[in-house]
Amino acid sequence: MGSEKSIRIGGAGGFWGEALHATPQLLAGGNLDYLVFDYLAEITMSIMARARAKNPDQGYATDFVTGVMAPHLKDIAARGVKVISNAGGVNPAACGAAVRELVKNAGLDLKVAVVAGDDLLDRAQELAGGSYAEMFSGAAFPPVDAIASINAYLGAFPIADALDRGADIVITGRVVDSAVTLGACIHAFGWTRDDHDLLAAGTLAGHIIECGPQATGGNFTDWRDVANDLDAIGYPIADVSADGSFICSKPPKTGGKVSVGTVCEQMVYEIGDPQAYLVPDVVCDFSEVQVTQTGPDEVKVTGARGLPAPDTYKVCTTYSDGWRGGLMMAFIGLDAADKARTYAETSIKRAQNILRQANAADFTETSIEIIGDDSQYGAAAKDVASREVVMKLAAKHPDARGIGVLLKEVTGLALATPAGLTSFAGGRPKPSPVVRLFSFALPKNALSITVDVDGDVTTLATETGVAFHPSKLDRPTDPAAPSSDGSMVAVPLVKLAWARSGDKGDKANIGIIARDESYLPYISASMTDSAVASRFAHFLDTSNGGGKVERFFLPGSNAFNFLMDDALGGGGVASLRADPQAKAYAQILLDHPVSVPADLAGRL
Repeated sequence: MGSEKSIRIGGAGGFWGEALHATPQLLAGGNLDYLVFDYLAEITMSIMARARAKNPDQGYATDFVTGVMAPHLKDIAARGVKVISNAGGVNPAACGAAVRELVKNAGLDLKVAVVAGDDLLDRAQELAGGSYAEMFSGAAFPPVDAIASINAYLGAFPIADALDRGADIVITGRVVDSAVTLGACIHAFGWTRDDHDLLAAGTLAGHIIECGPQATGGNFTDWRDVANDLDAIGYPIADVSADGSFICSKPPKTGGKVSVGTVCEQMVYEIGDPQAYLVPDVVCDFSEVQVTQTGPDEVKVTGARGLPAPDTYKVCTTYSDGWRGGLMMAFIGLDAADKARTYAETSIKRAQNILRQANAADFTETSIEIIGDDSQYGAAAKDVASREVVMKLAAKHPDARGIGVLLKEVTGLALATPAGLTSFAGGRPKPSPVVRLFSFALPKNALSITVDVDGDVTTLATETGVAFHPSKLDRPTDPAAPSSDGSMVAVPLVKLAWARSGDKGDKANIGIIARDESYLPYISASMTDSAVASRFAHFLDTSNGGGKVERFFLPGSNAFNFLMDDALGGGGVASLRADPQAKAYAQILLDHPVSVPADLAGRL
């Protein structure tokens, strides 16, 4: 507790369902002190909540128990590696019990801790009457009978408390993704709640490794650099020092790469305002972070800054709001896109006719996207005239039977379709619930957190904080305007930058990192918030004043982050989009033209 000079933390999992290669790889080649796992997303919580409703012993990431702990527990114990995971989902007690049973059966002397207090589902009625508004849209609290889960995002200090009390394995419910890493740092270095810069640095280390191989070449702009060995991609290791600086690397003789580009892409991933990245323990400012290549597959990260912790927890509620359904089918041949669109439109018309005859409600939303016809590019689409396309058709309806009508008609129309329809599928899809996200801020004094170390349960002191006002932040000055001397030509953004995109509810993030600092003025001049808004106008919902696009500058890493509101059709499984999580938005932007001097273009 506070004596270590540095610790090595392996990022072994980024989502529930990820392949199970990380744990044996990191144990064998990582020389680790800690293994951390991040399993949870908003939709994951709703899935786990439904599992718990059916079986009170379920509701957690079962493959953490069966695929990670069971086969590797003895090796973990032998190496003295501590494990921290949010695999508990909506039922951390059941997950903890399952792991304790494994420890007992293996005859090992390992302490298992369970952090609880994030689950507020049994307080749904109380919270519904508490005048809590959705923190982004201002919407009213959802109907209680539609709610599937309510979970506060807890921080890292409860994890550190468990480690301080001798825990070898710490299992949590909903914590912020980076907390599993920050908790280890707090325990190892004795950081306090007033060490704001250090807490921000530990949060950044956690953010870099929380998505596993996304920091080591996964989803990388320059994907060809790693294409030949992705099958053996290495998982990230953060070697964190007591001063908050850290080295990011991967085990030797593994695939992928660790570079300024791969790590910066992960840094800007889904961060929103980079000077106001809020977690329960600190408000992080990543705008001056510097990422430096220090060796092959090794970069050093410094410069994170922090402000006092906020006085609220973010709470995410998932709730059902009708039904959705859809499918994808291929068309091959001349005029493939027009044929696919005709087929989709005709299917909807036939279904609507049946609904009208039954005096049933119409679809509340329909979506047709023709993949292969530049349907994701809006006004930037090209006349590709592809002879192979995939039709994606989806709809929402208040009743599952309404979706059933559409799914029946779209498959039943197959013999009356334009020529060229083909499909590879195992049968007709089924309706599924539309799960929406409602996020709100809960005062910290409204929550009680417990830590159970093998039956020794303690209730932690109520956490505190101060109100945060982003309007008071000192914003960096944008890059100076580029020189206009000489002839200028347009080059695609990808020649000048790396990029990564992702979601936060119905918001999309696109981070852009200049490959060289000298490119910043040109990127800044061409990639304005209005230019990006125009590029994605077909996706932005501008009704009721929505669809705002903001640009944030990170001078330390020569980067920008664009935050787009109302950009994902509701986001997650509330969306009918082919890309409901903005995973491809950066790719859509990478061919955007940027004006540069002709002599520079000749060197690219």
